Amino acid sequence: MELFDIFYRNNQKNLMKKYFLILLLYFSGIGVLNAQTGADICSEGKIKSGERLIKTSRVLYPGDGNIDVTYYKLQLLLDYPTKFLVGLVTVKAKSTKNQLKSFYLDLANTMLATSVIKGNKNLPYLQSNDSLKITLDREYAVGEEFSIDITYSGYPKSGNFGNFVFSTHTSQISNPVIWSLSEPYGAKEWWPSKDTPADKADSSEVWISADPYFVSVSNGVLTETVDNPEGTLRTYKWKNSYPISNYLISIAMTNYHRYDTPFEYEPGKILPVTHYIYPEQFNSVKSNLDKVNDMISIFSDKFGQYPFIKEKYGQAQVQNGASMEHQTISTMSTFNENVEAHELAHQWYGDKVTCKNWQNIWLNEGFASYSECIYRENKYGAADFKSYVNGFMSQAKNAVGTIYVQNILSVNEIFSPSRSYKKGAMVLHMLRGIVGNDKFFQIMREYADEPGLAYNTATTEDFQKVAERVYGQTLEYFFKQWIYGDTYPKYTVGTNFKLVSGNNYNVTVRLIQNTNPSLNPRFFKMPVPIRITTANGIVNTTLFNELQDQGWVIPVVGQPSKVEIDPDDWILKDIVATTSIKENEDVPKSFYLSQNYPNPFNPETVISYQLPEAGHVSLKVYDVLGREITSLVNQFQREGTYSSRFNIHNLPSGERGFQFSSGIYYYTLETGNYTQTRKMILLK
Repeated sequence: MELFDIFYRNNQKNLMKKYFLILLLYFSGIGVLNAQTGADICSEGKIKSGERLIKTSRVLYPGDGNIDVTYYKLQLLLDYPTKFLVGLVTVKAKSTKNQLKSFYLDLANTMLATSVIKGNKNLPYLQSNDSLKITLDREYAVGEEFSIDITYSGYPKSGNFGNFVFSTHTSQISNPVIWSLSEPYGAKEWWPSKDTPADKADSSEVWISADPYFVSVSNGVLTETVDNPEGTLRTYKWKNSYPISNYLISIAMTNYHRYDTPFEYEPGKILPVTHYIYPEQFNSVKSNLDKVNDMISIFSDKFGQYPFIKEKYGQAQVQNGASMEHQTISTMSTFNENVEAHELAHQWYGDKVTCKNWQNIWLNEGFASYSECIYRENKYGAADFKSYVNGFMSQAKNAVGTIYVQNILSVNEIFSPSRSYKKGAMVLHMLRGIVGNDKFFQIMREYADEPGLAYNTATTEDFQKVAERVYGQTLEYFFKQWIYGDTYPKYTVGTNFKLVSGNNYNVTVRLIQNTNPSLNPRFFKMPVPIRITTANGIVNTTLFNELQDQGWVIPVVGQPSKVEIDPDDWILKDIVATTSIKENEDVPKSFYLSQNYPNPFNPETVISYQLPEAGHVSLKVYDVLGREITSLVNQFQREGTYSSRFNIHNLPSGERGFQFSSGIYYYTLETGNYTQTRKMILLK
């Protein structure tokens, strides 16, 4: 069969389409399916054979909810000189409604469907507005599965970050390269699918046929390579056995140099790690390729085992301004180690757990971006980590609007570098600062392994539930303001200290936040780390800032010399001014008893309150039956803001016999005519 060679010499496109289709179906193993050279006559009789409909404006999101796709198989024949593609795509799906009679897939009008077949029956279809509406052979009940084969052909269109590209890379001559990058809406430009990340197929296959010059790469494992008898065509058969979103299915093909760096994840157990590199660039990028196994080791330790351990991790080089985390085979435009770490981390956050919709893209990009920071922390140390994080913080301050994407019709809005990537990363950084190192990485691991989320899709609320479960207390205030609010806090900081007696001092800290111009939120509620350097040493504490203008009095031993607000940069913030608090400047305007922090707690929590006037103050803790456990404060106090620590292991000697158990406790503030009680939770 010499048809492939004929196509290289023949510019008669209609003849090419016909022969390409025959050739593809021949190699597919299912035989020629009586395909037409143009579009079928649809049931409405509106399309004549070979006629394309005019494209009209249409939102291709979020796909047809009446079907649940279970399997994709792409058989592709690609001719580089003519930039032409012929395809046969098998789609298996289940009905999600009773009496399903028709459904649609997303397919650009530039790719012309030539037949839709179920078994040996041709099905009616209508192709218009970048949609392929298919009428089934009968009605299907909920959960009933069917399989169809779609043949199509055309000239794939590039756009966005690529979609589908015929290009070259250069050594001494120009070398052809073909690659895809479908995120977010590009899959339809080269194959028919349900175009939403929310519907993962249970498995997929990609068979790529082209000139033997091409080393063709896709998702999963290579099961077979087949040459046609004349040696003019080579087919690579790739199989993926894990759930996958349509936009993560990819191809990359050129005269790759293959470089293997197998990773031993357990004694005697090997994960194939394979790099497909332009031959002329291999020597210049090899040193960074050799860093990937360290990245896998670090992320496996922090996030759990590499998610696609039965298949591979690979990198395939392309000519592009963007890299992409295609499942098991990242498409790489650069081998900068930070980019390599980013795309690798996506295998956990983006591929294993995928954002359910593009509004929640931060669950992909923010997580992978912060993973760059984690890689650098474990590879190069704390100083490098802090410098890298501070760089992200600087960029995150340029973010406009909410991290939750409001306009998913704009690719630039979805993939805003300052918002979805850098600010999204800083949300994780701030969460880490709140919950602590151990619980943060427990959250990351449990999120990746959560039943219903692992190898599936997630929203912000899903991640929040996991975080709250691990942390043991609500984080509603945190996610509400950082994901669904905009900007970041801008503080004016006031400090002062007074000698109380002997070597005992009271340090006053006052935080005033600028009003957020958008009022979303008006101001930020955050636990704020405070570091006080005294003549006797360093005092670290955390104060929960829940008022726009709030102050605290912190008792210390030793004369203070420095007061620092968030000294380790756990909060995305600006300190717009610092000042020394003048006498009576820190006097509150009203009584207020704050919620203890942290809550739940074990074994210690901080209770803050403010007094607009002097008087005798009583602050007591009670159990759920109303029995007094301890008195934290029982004295005359001047007007001001105070904090008191309650530690179940540090009660006065006469009160140490109380047996604490997990549960609800109460604390009550009484002063003059003012009384207020709040609830707190001990979680042992």
